[in-house]
Amino acid sequence: MVVQHNMQAANANRMLNVTTSAQSKSTEKLSSGYRINRAADDAAGLTISEKMRKQIKGLDRASTNAEDGVSAVQTAEGALTEVHSMLQRMNELATQSANGTNSNTDRKAIQDEIDQLTTEIDRVSETTKFNETYLLKGDGAEKAHNVNAHDAGLAGVTLTDKGDTVDVTLKELNAGDKISIAGKNYTIGALADDAKKLYDGVATDGTATVTVNGKAYTVQNTTPDADKNQISKDDLDKLVKAGATVEYNGKSLTVMDADANGVDKNDSSVITADAAYKLERAEIVKASSIGSDVAATATDGATTDKFTLTKGKVNYNDALSFNLHVGADADMTNKITVNIDSMNSAGLGVKGIKADTEQDATYAIDAIADAISTVSSQRSALGAVQNRLEHTINNLDNVVENTTSAESRIRDTDMAEEMVNYSKNNILAQAGQSMLAQANQSNQGVLSLLQ
Repeated sequence: MVVQHNMQAANANRMLNVTTSAQSKSTEKLSSGYRINRAADDAAGLTISEKMRKQIKGLDRASTNAEDGVSAVQTAEGALTEVHSMLQRMNELATQSANGTNSNTDRKAIQDEIDQLTTEIDRVSETTKFNETYLLKGDGAEKAHNVNAHDAGLAGVTLTDKGDTVDVTLKELNAGDKISIAGKNYTIGALADDAKKLYDGVATDGTATVTVNGKAYTVQNTTPDADKNQISKDDLDKLVKAGATVEYNGKSLTVMDADANGVDKNDSSVITADAAYKLERAEIVKASSIGSDVAATATDGATTDKFTLTKGKVNYNDALSFNLHVGADADMTNKITVNIDSMNSAGLGVKGIKADTEQDATYAIDAIADAISTVSSQRSALGAVQNRLEHTINNLDNVVENTTSAESRIRDTDMAEEMVNYSKNNILAQAGQSMLAQANQSNQGVLSLLQ
């Protein structure tokens, strides 16, 4: 029996300390709700958990970013709804002004309303913003942009876009054709060459007859006999001049008496094909200059059915572009780009649009139609981005939910399991305390030996 080393007490004390430590950790887990409160609790689990937490927090923020993006897109699209409404009203007004029953006073009133609507389109473009970012007036300094070319409502016109220029092909006009230019009806008059083409290739051996001004001539190149109304082809050509009527093979043409501008001196509605081409060219240039700061120009082919149109120019800002970061990583595929074109009157091609004359109003209809199409395209693009963002948000929220569940299994305390451990350690602690007390009493018998 010894008193210096009470091994029973030492052992009971050691086990009590182990139990007390386990009881303390169990209490910590139960009170915090976390199974891992420090790296020592589960070093590997802590690393995995923190990596998941980084992803979860990043995805939560990415989801919010996408929701902010939806709000920005909705703001822009809502403003464009009103721009659409204003353009539809302008189209209605231009169509009304193009009608011949309006007086000058009527058209002035129409023009006044169009001017106000154009000003409001510019105001909406200049003031619509989200979180201090202007959404509809583009980005950067103003620069020159092309204005769309238009066919001025002319029949048979083909426009081939080449970028800064447009190849224009007019409908080929022949003598006798009817055509409407700038609201006026014209007939293509016959020139002497047109009349000569009627009998071009005619037999010159006295077997073919051509009538000029009601007199029939037999074409005989060899030895023409005037008494028999025979005439050489060269002399027949000399008879075909202004005012002459030529008939051959069931067809008839009267040669027009044209002035220097190609207009018949006796009937201003009869013009040459070259004069018609020139008028068409001028109207196409006029129609293609609507909304421009620098008017369109025709660079060649003044009196032919083909020419090159250099597009008009108008100054406005390039498109606004911003990225929405919708992922937890730095990968550039986590960027969704939103592009919004400048939606002011210049960008829409209706800057300074006029409808105060019948013809201006007629041409304005095409320009407004283009503007409506531009706004429709922009709204469609914004709607597509919004739908994409909504799918992105749903996906992000799903990933966050499942990653959070996985992180919870690593990091969180299983309360039922831990309560079992806590109860066990509580009982062991009480038992250890009792055993330590009894062990401390075990060497009291030494005192009886000293009596």
